[in-house]
Amino acid sequence: MQETQASTALSRKRAERKRAVKRALVGYTFLTPASVIMLCFIFIPVGMAFYLSLFDWDLISPKTFVGFRNYVRIFNSRDFYIAVRNTLYFVGVQLPLDFCISLGIALLLNQKIRGLSIYRTIFFTPVVTSTVAVSAVWMWLYDPFDGLFNYLLSLIGLGPYRWLNDPKMAMLSVIIMTVWKGLGYNVVLFLAGLQNIEPSLYEAAAIDGARPFQQFRYITLPQLSPTMYFVLIMGVINSFKVFTQIDVMTPGGGPLKSTLVVVYLIYQQAFNSFRFGEASALSVLLSGFILLLTVLQRVFLEKRVHYN
Repeated sequence: MQETQASTALSRKRAERKRAVKRALVGYTFLTPASVIMLCFIFIPVGMAFYLSLFDWDLISPKTFVGFRNYVRIFNSRDFYIAVRNTLYFVGVQLPLDFCISLGIALLLNQKIRGLSIYRTIFFTPVVTSTVAVSAVWMWLYDPFDGLFNYLLSLIGLGPYRWLNDPKMAMLSVIIMTVWKGLGYNVVLFLAGLQNIEPSLYEAAAIDGARPFQQFRYITLPQLSPTMYFVLIMGVINSFKVFTQIDVMTPGGGPLKSTLVVVYLIYQQAFNSFRFGEASALSVLLSGFILLLTVLQRVFLEKRVHYN
């Protein structure tokens, strides 16, 4: 009798192990495509960039090993600190503007209005439009002589402004265009998050006498926190990678290098000066900084996210 019970228990354990192995295999099977993509397009390129950052190479001559000399050159370069300052300015202004405006628009669209899908399409259209094409249109809007903005401002006695040609206004002009272009993406995300909030929560709060601001603070924000967390993470990453509109609207880094950002400096070092070692070192530093920021956001912000 005891032998029968022992053999039954053993067979159950074996069956459980087989099921666990099958579940693990299914999980790894689904993870494999994403892992291969990340390996090919993230980890291997970062590893190659770090490898090249240890060499002095112009793409033609043989590579010369220089160790960490490229990093020393970067930290001794004035352009590096200008690019870091401009990048932080871009992120510090563009990210809050994009976040707050898109959240406000989503709150307005979250009402019972007709043609909601039309508004979604209108706001999302710039997102799927080519950044080069959008930048070209905004360059005409910013034109100091024939641009629409200066014409409208002249009607109320203001201007003309040089916009992209003014060192004090060039970066802000690029930021305005970037916010306009990327606004629809966050609007759609916020709107989806708002529509997933149970209406009964607002009804119960209204019965208890909660005012609209209190409902927003204690219901909307906590319930929307997963979406806000995602938008913030992706916004930080994308803001630090800004390049196309800088290259099209203010080529060369803008007047007095007022729009020179880190990614554009990488481009200049690689394809203008043919210093691929320094460009790779800059890429490694930027990737490491973005990774550090992402980890810090995860550590300090995720605990405030309400997934239930």
